[in-house]
Amino acid sequence: MVKRIFMSDEPPPIDQFDCIIIDEAHRGYTLDQEMTEGELALRDTSQYLSSYRRVLDYFDAVKIGLTATPAKHTSEIFGKPVYTYSYREAVADDWLIDHEPPIRYETLLTQNGITFEKGKPVEVINTQTGEVDTTELEDELNFEVDAFNRRVINENFNRVICEQLVQELDPFGDEKTMIFCATDLHADMVKRLLDDAFKDLYNGQYNEAAVAKITGQSDKVDQLIRRYKNERYPNIAITVDLLTTGIDVPRICNLVFMRRIRSRILYEQMIGRATRRCDEIGKTVFRIYDPVDIYAALQDVNTMKPLVKDPNITLEQLVDELTDDEQLEKALNSPGELPDESQADVVLSQLSQKLMRVLRKADNKAESRPELKQKLDELHQSWGVEPKSLHTHLHQLGPRQASEFIKQHSGLLNQLAEVKSLVGSEYMPLISDHEDEIRDRTQTYGVHSKPEDYLDSFNEFIKQQLNQSAALAVVVNKPRDLTRDQLREVKLLLDNHGYSEARLQSAVRNQTNKDIAASIIGYIRRAALGEPLIPFEQRVAEAMDRIYTQHNWTPNQRKWLERLARQLVHEVIIDREFVNHRFADDGGARQMDKVLGAQLDTVLEELNEAMWPEQSA
Repeated sequence: MVKRIFMSDEPPPIDQFDCIIIDEAHRGYTLDQEMTEGELALRDTSQYLSSYRRVLDYFDAVKIGLTATPAKHTSEIFGKPVYTYSYREAVADDWLIDHEPPIRYETLLTQNGITFEKGKPVEVINTQTGEVDTTELEDELNFEVDAFNRRVINENFNRVICEQLVQELDPFGDEKTMIFCATDLHADMVKRLLDDAFKDLYNGQYNEAAVAKITGQSDKVDQLIRRYKNERYPNIAITVDLLTTGIDVPRICNLVFMRRIRSRILYEQMIGRATRRCDEIGKTVFRIYDPVDIYAALQDVNTMKPLVKDPNITLEQLVDELTDDEQLEKALNSPGELPDESQADVVLSQLSQKLMRVLRKADNKAESRPELKQKLDELHQSWGVEPKSLHTHLHQLGPRQASEFIKQHSGLLNQLAEVKSLVGSEYMPLISDHEDEIRDRTQTYGVHSKPEDYLDSFNEFIKQQLNQSAALAVVVNKPRDLTRDQLREVKLLLDNHGYSEARLQSAVRNQTNKDIAASIIGYIRRAALGEPLIPFEQRVAEAMDRIYTQHNWTPNQRKWLERLARQLVHEVIIDREFVNHRFADDGGARQMDKVLGAQLDTVLEELNEAMWPEQSA
């Protein structure tokens, strides 16, 4: 659309469409803002206005944005949401899959942090070139877990985590896994460590194709993505940013966060990779492995920070705009952002701010860095003004004289680059060789650290709510009469108080060492009536066995019933609507009723009776 509209001699008419629907609407946030008249006269609009928004603004049409992760900038472009449907509601309605409480790995280093002593030689990585250099620390440095794999890289930490992961991830199974790393180099390390750990665990009987790095630096990346989506291998993908949004692989059952991120929007998009249903592999929940404690760090973040007007203009561009005579005259005669201000004043202010950030930071560190102090002293002599005050000096000179000053000191940009280099080693990730070991593997349930405490609180909650929720009373006293609306009401009630089916199943497993997928009804009835937990699949099998034996079915009818049984495993409400939905391609409930000799309603009634026998509270 950008090419058709802005790069064509015959762009489409603005009224070509009546309605435009934009999926993934949260993406339209790149530098969306208004330009001042002075900026319009001097600068390329593409620096300020994203192509995304320009396309939308071009057409005179109704625009409808769809997104699972709206943010402030989304409503600024499209207006307030006209309809919302939350992830929790989608889970309650069985459209999406819930996750268990995150699995947190505690290691020696995540508990104690990583400390480098003052004066100790350390290795750093240049993230641009990948080269390793050695420097000496001027100050003691301490890194907590939020900096792991970003500001400090410790192979022992990654090895410990990978060795723990191979105990839980199956490289031969149907489930897919996605691992999020900090950088491409980090992804290479995790791939190597996982391969080593899998080889050690399976005595060499391990196919390295099971684990693949899929980043922008990967060879034949599109082919790798297609294989990950459609083929058995790879079933463990290691990525950085490439697969965080927009990829749909229903078999993803495990997410591993090996890095922290600060964006709630991006985090929710990453979590969204695992929320798709996949009945063909029996997917009922997905798991989050969290060695860097990202889940707790982002739990209370509700919105993204608002956009700031920052068109990412470089120092080079600002210097050019101020020292090029033609551009300077144009800027002096163009209005700025405030009354009695020219665009040249705006350019000078922006340049001053960028200079101040570099030189003030350098001044703060100069006392402990002799080379840096010497460089700043040289610049003081050359400029005739203290470097930390250069921004104030230029601002006082005004645009014309500031322009002359910069022309006289033509090496200004190179000098600033040298200062940045002397200041900037702290931004290169440090390489740590501190030893590490696994200390704990935990799952917590909100305020309850122990599964038995969580289940006790659930039992108490059910007893308290029984007299207040009619839908809950139906689950306990007559579940066969439960409607879809009532089931949804119950699920949302429990979910709002922290009692999702995924959490309950996880707590029971951690308490009893038995994995009992009992369905939400089973958990409620155990809490209210003390009814034993029975796997839902077992309930279905026993109920279907009763249907098979109590009627004299033909071979064809039995085949249809067996097909029905296979569809029941993840279904709580068993009625004609369910049959219509699952057998839509085969004629729905009407066709099944015909095949069964008009006995479909009888079969459904007997199924519900067998699965949920009546019991008074």
